[in-house]
Amino acid sequence: MNFLYPSFLFGLMAVSVPIAIHLFNFRRTRRVFFTNVALLRTVQTETKSFRRLKHWLILACRCLFLACLVLAFAQPFIPSKNKLGLSRQGVTSLYVDNSFSMQNERNTKRYLDIAISKLDELLTLFRNATSLQLLTNDFSTAEQQAGTAEAIRDRVTSIRYAHTPRTLETVYRRQRNLLSSLNPSGRNQLFWFSDFQKSTVGDLTRLKIDTTDRLFIVPLDAQPTKNVYVDSVWLSTPFIREMQNNSLNVKLNNAGRENVKNLPVRLYLDDAQTSTATATLQPGGSATVSLNFNVTSKGYHRGRIVFEDYPITFDNQYFFVIEASPAVRVLHLYEQKASSANRSADYIDAVFSNDSLFVRRSFNAQNFDVGQLKETNLVVLEGVVQISGALRTELERFVQQGGSLTIIPPANPNSASYIPFLQTLGVGNMQVTTTAGIEPNPLPVADPDRKSPFFQDVFQQSYQSEPLNLPTAAPVWRWSAGERLLSLRDGSPLLTRTRVIGGATARQSQGSVYVLANPLGETYGNLAEHALFVPIMYKMAALSVRPQRAAYSFDDNLLTIPVSNPSERSVYKLKHNKLEIIPIQRIVGNQLLIEMPKSNELATGQEVESGYYELQNSQGKTEQLLAFNHGNQESTMDFYSADELRRTFANQPNVEVFDSIQDGDFVQVLEQENLGKSLWKYFLLGALAFLLIEVGLVRFMKG
Repeated sequence: MNFLYPSFLFGLMAVSVPIAIHLFNFRRTRRVFFTNVALLRTVQTETKSFRRLKHWLILACRCLFLACLVLAFAQPFIPSKNKLGLSRQGVTSLYVDNSFSMQNERNTKRYLDIAISKLDELLTLFRNATSLQLLTNDFSTAEQQAGTAEAIRDRVTSIRYAHTPRTLETVYRRQRNLLSSLNPSGRNQLFWFSDFQKSTVGDLTRLKIDTTDRLFIVPLDAQPTKNVYVDSVWLSTPFIREMQNNSLNVKLNNAGRENVKNLPVRLYLDDAQTSTATATLQPGGSATVSLNFNVTSKGYHRGRIVFEDYPITFDNQYFFVIEASPAVRVLHLYEQKASSANRSADYIDAVFSNDSLFVRRSFNAQNFDVGQLKETNLVVLEGVVQISGALRTELERFVQQGGSLTIIPPANPNSASYIPFLQTLGVGNMQVTTTAGIEPNPLPVADPDRKSPFFQDVFQQSYQSEPLNLPTAAPVWRWSAGERLLSLRDGSPLLTRTRVIGGATARQSQGSVYVLANPLGETYGNLAEHALFVPIMYKMAALSVRPQRAAYSFDDNLLTIPVSNPSERSVYKLKHNKLEIIPIQRIVGNQLLIEMPKSNELATGQEVESGYYELQNSQGKTEQLLAFNHGNQESTMDFYSADELRRTFANQPNVEVFDSIQDGDFVQVLEQENLGKSLWKYFLLGALAFLLIEVGLVRFMKG
């Protein structure tokens, strides 16, 4: 038999008090005269013997009462056979997984509530402990302090779901750091209450528990029920326009093992339901639904995808933002001609002047502010004989950062400057074919591939199979690289598109280079006056708009957000209702790179929620409206079972895995297997019994 608090055994010295009172009972006797002395002697003899027995019994009861009471406070127990068993001494760290996956239910009771109730029962084993530490996914400053069982019980009632899932390796590292400051040399024990979701706990094979620690894993035996979540949303077109039919695609995933039939999916724009659809998903499958809508005004519109899916509800909404009719900024750069008016320049101006969607600016290529490239989507470089110096450098940077460049050649391009410039942009094998003094010979244009995505919506459905009346063109150069969009009937390229992937600083931006084979003058064909020219130019401008990112995730480590005309000293903040966050940020070109804070990096009382956030600059002006959602890692309903956990930690004897937290006698089994059999209750009952016996002896045992 061992004692949890052996220092209380010094209280056994109190047994000497009733013994001393019994041995040194110096009561003075009184003399009483009786007429019949013989009778008195007989009674006196019998009473003295009886009184001596009574006194000895009372003394024994008092001594046993004190002894049992002291032993009860020392809390004796029979040690368990488990040599690594649980200890009520040292520091005990309790981790409760409060991630969103703990919303799952068993018998109408949420997993988090089950874990909290079992933790409350566990605290009864540590009712007198003063070194208990509670840890959740919040990693808050309040969790760095050790406290009593009552203090931990008060904190347990305030546990809420956290948006930041933690790997178990991160949890253990956090516990070790806190325990090293509380008990650097002692032996510690850790408890983990979790559903052990495979998508969030990390690689358990790499998790090594220190041999000085004792880890008790308490799984919830979670079952993979159905759960539907939004994987992504995207527009069918690069951008949307007001008062026109638009389409939004929504990809849904079913992370459970149950069929989902005819799930209603609703689309809300600016808090008004605008469209609905139904989806059927197989277990572990996905489905894509299209929702048609239109907007009546320009600017940002707040969108939501909503459906009903129980019991996991945190991912039943998906927030996104779309911008209607964003301005497409076109910069027209040309070389000054000897004549006062250049007919070729008028073609470009005429194309983009008839639609308010485009913001067009025209400048001489040798005399313009390069800073305007930061706010430009498409650059049309027309009739420039030589590309060199700052113009070449800035255009290369513009394309590598995701911009689009259309090159319309002059009549006599300078091959020495164009060839290296185009090679840098991925257009190789360039050869100038024009010869001075030779009249150009326009060739007919071949029928384009009408199924190409570039020509989508260009040709009406009724003309898909009919022959077209196509223009003619006289090329001044040839090349072999890029995606062929238009060709001449002799097989030479007329218009190609080459995609350019940016460097590391551009965060893998994708720019486009369009190369046209002929100038726009009438001498080189009638392409500029043909009906095909306007939709081609419109398509280049439309595709130059960087695809809108409808939503962001809190789980993204680094977010890249395009901003207009940024300053290196600008400080941007995110505002959501009363919450204001200034994230870690830096500016690269015209892109803002920010790191979203984790829950433990927020101020007390702050909490990030899914919804709409305003991106504001230093002057408080809203630059953009952004939508943030929680990541879908926790939406995957796949969990480790107790057997899988036991196999994973089979080579670590200081790790014990329980079969299920659902066991009603979980705490009793834990106590018997790891603490042994506690005996303090029996000694307390014995103390009460001896006290009652003493009272009975004094009251009923008459001599």
